Amino acid sequence: MKDRKMVFIPQDVSQGAKDFLSEKGYDYKIGNQIDAAYLKKEVAGCDAILARTAEFSAEVINAGDCLRVIARHGVGVDNIDLTAAEKQGVWVTNAPFSNALSVAEHTISLINALAKCIYRHGTAFMAGDFEIRNRVRGMEYSGKTLGIVGLGRIGSIVAKKAALGLDMKVLCYDPYVDKTEGYYETTDDLSFLLESSDFVTVHVPANEETTRMFGSSEFSLMKNSAFFINCSRGVVVNEADLIDALEKEEIAGAALDVFEQEPPAKDNPLFGLNNVILTPHTAGLTNEAADRMALHAAMEIDRVLSGERPQWPVNNPS
Repeated sequence: MKDRKMVFIPQDVSQGAKDFLSEKGYDYKIGNQIDAAYLKKEVAGCDAILARTAEFSAEVINAGDCLRVIARHGVGVDNIDLTAAEKQGVWVTNAPFSNALSVAEHTISLINALAKCIYRHGTAFMAGDFEIRNRVRGMEYSGKTLGIVGLGRIGSIVAKKAALGLDMKVLCYDPYVDKTEGYYETTDDLSFLLESSDFVTVHVPANEETTRMFGSSEFSLMKNSAFFINCSRGVVVNEADLIDALEKEEIAGAALDVFEQEPPAKDNPLFGLNNVILTPHTAGLTNEAADRMALHAAMEIDRVLSGERPQWPVNNPS
């Protein structure tokens, strides 16, 4: 029998989490590849995985002969086969409180950048076009309507910051959340939100219900002057339909931190548009959030391997 339990970390994480694991008496090993064959080989003999973005298929999970927990470094678990984990008796956890503030702040930054044409002005100016200032003008967002789709942890923070910090009117849609605050309104009609908003920001999980939730029909409902922001998951949007809406100027612009394929193909038409702002899935990757994501995942590993129930389970294998 092993004296010490082994934690596999396929992609390196913040030092604080590794120190925590060491202090709790665990060994850990850092991977250097994320292909399935490598993961299958390395997971054998490991008691836990601290998972980032690598894909953990049924084949990989089943190779974990003594695997008890996969702790996700972040919130989304669409890269983990939850059914296979449950059949194998493996807990899957996430870190729901780790990056909400960072993603919300990133969203607010994108709203600001879109409203003030910061990317478009900046790139034109650096190319020698000072007169862009007279051809393309920004807007004030005070008094404008922000439509928020998904009122979970991130959406709630965005609502508060937009309403109380930016003086925006905030309209929220979430059929699964029954709560309200004095600084925003709610609606059960997504079409009404899309028609009414100057900015639409999406904060929903990736699942069967939300996959391609936004396509040509939804973009056609938005104002021609409205902007679309997605910092949730790429699969929520039909990317081809969004590109079409942007090219035809059916909407004024978009800001995306997530994509259907990550990284996007080099010839993705989004890279050639001047009415989009693109960031490489970095909304939740501040120093503070990365530290919390890693530490919270390590804490969940310790709970499970110590015989306790995890605090943030995604499945229930017991």
